[in-house]
Amino acid sequence: MDKLWENPPFSMNRCEKSEFYSERLAELTKRHTDGCELYQRLLKNFGFSLDKRHKPEEYPFIPVRLFKDYELLSVDKSEIVKTMTSSGTTGQMVSRIFLDRTTSANQTKALVKITSEFLGKSRLPMLIIDSKKVVSDRKLFSARGAGILGFSMLGHNLTYALDENMELDIETVKSFLDRHKGEDIFLFGFTYMIWAHFYKTLLKLDEKIDLSKGILLHGGGFKKLQDEAVDNETYKSELNRVCQIERIYNYYGMVEQTGSIFMECEHGRLHASNFSDIFIRNPKDFSFCEKGEKGLIQLVSVLPESYPGHSILTEDIGEITGEDDCPCGRFGKTFKIHGRIKKAEVRGCSDTYEQR
Repeated sequence: MDKLWENPPFSMNRCEKSEFYSERLAELTKRHTDGCELYQRLLKNFGFSLDKRHKPEEYPFIPVRLFKDYELLSVDKSEIVKTMTSSGTTGQMVSRIFLDRTTSANQTKALVKITSEFLGKSRLPMLIIDSKKVVSDRKLFSARGAGILGFSMLGHNLTYALDENMELDIETVKSFLDRHKGEDIFLFGFTYMIWAHFYKTLLKLDEKIDLSKGILLHGGGFKKLQDEAVDNETYKSELNRVCQIERIYNYYGMVEQTGSIFMECEHGRLHASNFSDIFIRNPKDFSFCEKGEKGLIQLVSVLPESYPGHSILTEDIGEITGEDDCPCGRFGKTFKIHGRIKKAEVRGCSDTYEQR
């Protein structure tokens, strides 16, 4: 693990990663088997044994929905310093993720290391396209609040673009831009909120602000924008038209594996970093899918130590597009997301957001 903190976050090639993950997943699987009785019972039902060496894709995964139904943790509750919850619509059960000090710190370090590839190593003035009220409860984090707080460590002079009623405070935005004229700035928000409360309001007010020095990171899903025929490319081009912003990066991640996010590179490909990997499973029999085959996304992370979230099966559909061959020069798998399985609960920070 020490080497992960020392090396660039996209530096591990296929052979190096396979060898490291075989060892690290064995370590984590044993840790969670010993510490979590529910996980131990699950592995027993799988018939999985740690007596022999396994390839990374051979380690068992658990369905992400189990985090809604059970308290899954591998340490004593007295060691938990933070409980995070997933996004959910009204009436939906949410996942509860229990973090000890080590896991929380490692997730933060990984997030900083990954995003520094795109933002640079210096902290930038930060405009958060959301409301400050989202982060008011710091003990029980929602995925949205945790995302804002996590990414806010990458910036300084934090300024919120939306007021308590989720309405754009255009004067605050202009004042922020005046203070940092000529500087690179960091913008963060969730995909739908940026579109609904920032982009659309600027159009309505016929305001064209200059964000040509901006770097925008956004995530949380495009599902709520499908009815408006807004895909990733349309999203980028429209924001550029209104704000002159060119550096726009989408990211994919889940509260069950906070920190080890998947960033979109300059060529529009989502990347697995040294801290995470991705496999695609056939939804009929969970067999391993090859490059170009669509299936259920399995996410692997080397970070979770306080809960058995190191290998989870999502309800998202995707496909691997390559490995170690992206024109951007970064190693690791690249992939596409094609939506969610039918009848799956909506869960992205953007997609679960309910307008007033």
